[in-house]
Amino acid sequence: MSNVDSFGAKGVLDVNGAEYEIYRLNKVEGSENLPYSLKVLLENLLRTEDGANVTKEQIQALADWDPSAQPNTEIQFTPARVIMQDFTGVPCVVDLATMREAIKDLGGDPKRVNPLAPAELVIDHSVQIDAFGTADAIERNMEIEYERNGERYQFLRWGQGAFDDFKVVPPGMGIVHQVNIEYLARTVMTREVDGVNRAYPDSCVGTDSHTTMVNGLGVLGWGVGGIEAEAAMLGQPVSMLIPRVVGFKLTGEIPAGATATDVVLTITEMLRDHGVVGKFVEFYGDGVSSVPLANRATIGNMSPEFGSTAAMFPIDEVTLDYLRLTGRSEENIALVEAYTKEQGLWHDPSREIKFSEYLELDLSTVVPSISGPKRPQDRIELTEAKEQFRKDIHNYAAGDEDALSVGRPSKAVDVKMADGRQFELDHGAVSIASITSCTNTSNPSVMMAAGVLARNAAAKGLKAKPWVKTSIAPGSKVVTDYYEKSGLIPSLEELGFFIVGYGCTTCIGNSGPLESEISDAINEHDLSVTSVLSGNRNFEGRINPDVKMNYLASPPLVIAYALAGSMDFDFENQPLGTDADGNDVFLQDIWPDPTEVQEIIDNSIDTEMFTSSYSTIFDGDERWQALDTPEGDTFAWDAESTYVRRPPYFEGMTLETVPVTDIEGARVLAKLGDSVTTDHISPAGSFKSDSPAGKYLLENGVDRKDFNSYGSRRGNHEVMIRGTFANIRLRNQLLDGVEGGYTRDFTQEGGPQSTIYDAAMNYQEAGTPLVVLAGKEYGSGSSRDWAAKGTKLLGVRAVIAESYERIHRSNLIGMGVLPLQFPEGESADTLGLSGEETFSVTGVTELNEGRTPATVKVKAEAADGKVTEFDAVLRIDTPGEADYYRNGGILQYVLRQLATK
Repeated sequence: MSNVDSFGAKGVLDVNGAEYEIYRLNKVEGSENLPYSLKVLLENLLRTEDGANVTKEQIQALADWDPSAQPNTEIQFTPARVIMQDFTGVPCVVDLATMREAIKDLGGDPKRVNPLAPAELVIDHSVQIDAFGTADAIERNMEIEYERNGERYQFLRWGQGAFDDFKVVPPGMGIVHQVNIEYLARTVMTREVDGVNRAYPDSCVGTDSHTTMVNGLGVLGWGVGGIEAEAAMLGQPVSMLIPRVVGFKLTGEIPAGATATDVVLTITEMLRDHGVVGKFVEFYGDGVSSVPLANRATIGNMSPEFGSTAAMFPIDEVTLDYLRLTGRSEENIALVEAYTKEQGLWHDPSREIKFSEYLELDLSTVVPSISGPKRPQDRIELTEAKEQFRKDIHNYAAGDEDALSVGRPSKAVDVKMADGRQFELDHGAVSIASITSCTNTSNPSVMMAAGVLARNAAAKGLKAKPWVKTSIAPGSKVVTDYYEKSGLIPSLEELGFFIVGYGCTTCIGNSGPLESEISDAINEHDLSVTSVLSGNRNFEGRINPDVKMNYLASPPLVIAYALAGSMDFDFENQPLGTDADGNDVFLQDIWPDPTEVQEIIDNSIDTEMFTSSYSTIFDGDERWQALDTPEGDTFAWDAESTYVRRPPYFEGMTLETVPVTDIEGARVLAKLGDSVTTDHISPAGSFKSDSPAGKYLLENGVDRKDFNSYGSRRGNHEVMIRGTFANIRLRNQLLDGVEGGYTRDFTQEGGPQSTIYDAAMNYQEAGTPLVVLAGKEYGSGSSRDWAAKGTKLLGVRAVIAESYERIHRSNLIGMGVLPLQFPEGESADTLGLSGEETFSVTGVTELNEGRTPATVKVKAEAADGKVTEFDAVLRIDTPGEADYYRNGGILQYVLRQLATK
């Protein structure tokens, strides 16, 4: 649809003689009073107004935003670009590749299937720390990474060559969000539209929750599931409610002993406590201008940990300085400044902006902190860390005798290593100390502080304890460059902190195995050991299967805990060791002086580091270049592949839409309670040999040791369907007291217990459609595309829930599954539904007439003939969603649009 300009906002901006078409915000009354983040949304709507999906009324509603109102106006946001990592990106590219074949089958040109918005994928989630503590660790880990993932990488390399506007950053280059702020982010985008150069705010959605890191650069963006990302790539808008915006005022400056990590852990605790789920957070006030860009990025990165959609900083001189440092062109920097000043997007601390809610932090009150043992918001002041550990350990090591009279449960175990090391392991031992994750490795102030602390510790003769698995995994090669230039690498290596790879590693659970003797001792004696990492997530079971308690800390504190060797440690009163003269050495004796750290940063980091690292970012190393890469407009699928397979979404698809039908004779696949999350539905993590996914791989000749994870096999729908609803904590109320991916199979006499996958296949063979019954907040948590894809491929036609999390509801429609809601105040239980009934849903066919009914009729018939009827609310909320459902899903809708152009 062509653009409508109801407000006469289209105009021209001249920047040093270059002319850009822009949509002026000052043409819309009320825009000047909006928070920064909502101004970005307003410009987006002005630019994409088409009278149907984006209307004059929506634009006016945003300009008239009432800070105190609850969100109720739906708008369509069209992000400027899409950014992906490899776990979530592979299925997106699989779908695009499948669409190319489908359009060919429909008589169209495969080359028409291309991202319409720039899409970039960074391979950063697959490197694991198998080797550590040696100079060749990085090479060894890269070798193993390619052995494990070569097939996926070949496929992505094909995609890079086959699709326009799609680029892949090969393995070993950095972490997606650090690469985004240091190189990919445009801050202000330019694009040629109908022969005219248009400028508009950079914005992005990403297939990773920490996409919000780019908020630190003044770029609006957040994490979405793969379905929304694919839709955005193909030019479809993201549906959202105009959010509440929380104003967070920053004042004062960080004190000498504290770091950016301590600031972000403090903010995380404050915002979690306040409650910001579904809201935007925006930082304002005089203190903003004294927050370095790297600190802003660290804060933005943790937005999912507070629960907010985005955590925005406005654009100012600090932003421009960072763009200059990282090698952005002078033309781009001039445009950013001119455009943001013209549009009222430049930070003006004197301007009083109205927010929905207010918080304030005086940075000078921040103290050194860690978070743990299982949530990012559980902040502990460092001075209280030992005492808090002694309270928390009782939750992990109850009943152990305190044989050593140390004031806590204790179980000292002698460990003898094959190389002759001998030591005692006890509860609280630090088994992993990892400087990891873009949250902190993008921040020179904390990375350099870690290097200086290592130098000071090495000079005093201190060493990491022999049971600690030590590692550094920077988010970009620039970190290594400035470590080398500052001369700090030898000191880090002396303490065991060798660079092991460039990727997410420990933060996403790719910490690699502990040494076998240590692992055996932990499991044999049920020791509660700990990990310390400079990451953003420390949930139970995430970091390493042997480690029960996980703590987030700044990079210098990660090293300090490696020296201490235990979480049961008081840095103020216990020495880390002794120097050559036998004097005690305390943490305060080696703690870096912030003035010196800043001097080293000033002398060690320059623009050339960024320009040289990023000039070859898409080239990859010799391994990448040596990959045997298929060519052609369509992908040559390998029938034997267990990683990348063609999904069946478009089989039998015709150019004309097929009328939607009512649902008859459906059975219940699962009856679920409240707060069933996408983690319960979507496959994640490792899986066992006796699970449907494990059996499938064994049948296809894959050894147990080569299973890898669900995440790495997301490009194979056969593995993923078998893991849908298979979470070990899922409770299906069709069964009593059973947890896991099980149901009753009513194709068999008496409905015996079966795995959800096997039952679904039997229903499919019998031609029986399926429904899922659920409680409140169905599909909350991360937006996982496979929660909807797996539901569809299992044969589920409709979900009937008490209420939905917004993104999962739209994802179900995007896959052609009907989201229905019980009448207000009713539920499966109040209606007396056991889940053993046969269901029908009528009134769906009204959608064929171009109408979207408010309700549809649901009828449930029990075996004894008892019939229960109710009007379910049809949760198709926008005209665009109705189009998607009529087409059988969002991808089918886009495909038909492309094929008929």
